[in-house]
Amino acid sequence: MRNSDSHTEGPSRGTLVDLDAVADELYALRPEDFVAARDRRALDAREAGDQALAKEIGALRRPNLAAWVSNLLVRRQPEEVRPLLGLGEELRRAHRELDGTQLRKLARRQNEVIGALGRQARKLAGQAGHPVGEGVQREVEETLHAVLADPRAAREWAAGRLVKPLSSTAGFPAADEAVLGSRPAAEPRTPARGKGRAQGAERRRHLTEAREEADAERRRHLAAAREEAREAERELRARETEAADAARAADEAGARLTEAEELVGELRERLRHAEEGQRRARAGERDARERARQAGRAAREARRRAGTAAARVERPATG
Repeated sequence: MRNSDSHTEGPSRGTLVDLDAVADELYALRPEDFVAARDRRALDAREAGDQALAKEIGALRRPNLAAWVSNLLVRRQPEEVRPLLGLGEELRRAHRELDGTQLRKLARRQNEVIGALGRQARKLAGQAGHPVGEGVQREVEETLHAVLADPRAAREWAAGRLVKPLSSTAGFPAADEAVLGSRPAAEPRTPARGKGRAQGAERRRHLTEAREEADAERRRHLAAAREEAREAERELRARETEAADAARAADEAGARLTEAEELVGELRERLRHAEEGQRRARAGERDARERARQAGRAAREARRRAGTAAARVERPATG
């Protein structure tokens, strides 16, 4: 918890929340909302005069999708956190004690629990408006394997602030030959020495079997992930080819559109000229018809006057 000096001049710092509260708020958001919200909170801190807090907030990293889904599982299903941490403690204890029987029992439970939680996390992501695929689900399950194997990874996951998936490549703390060699030897004074050796050999055999089973399961997960990656690569190449073909088709269609638009422009210009000629021709026709009508009237009037004049000439001659 950061302390605030309520007597410092400037904006009130007593109203600022601490870094933990800000981080809890930010890591509850969807990844695409993280950066903008972080920058706003950092700006709030700067405006309140807490430059150190602003810098710490600004340093918070945006979680990738698998990390966000893992955090979502912690935040939406808090009742699942403690049982998983308890299972991790049991598994690590069985490894330390070379308890093969217990390891096999816990390994089966581990696979069941992690599978169920992985499916639940994927469902929660969909409900939160961000559906994810099997690849992200496997990354979440890999994180849960790391939680079971490593107490530090367990603490990071339980805080709900992961920025990237955790890796379980290191596996459980192995009771290897160095560890076995450091175990105290049985006291030679008891006749149960041979029995103790037999029990130790049996426990080591069980441990080896459990490790082989866990390794086989991990290899199956890895093989499935690699196959999905290859399939995704093939799909990517196919989509890229389709995109290139579509881009070429779009370019060709654009060129044809340009040609068509130019032709339309030319035809419109020709149509404009033709319409202008049509208007002039109609005007000329109207003028010609009007002149013809006027000429007709003039001719009729001339015929009438000629007829009248002829009639006048004929009357004196007959008289």
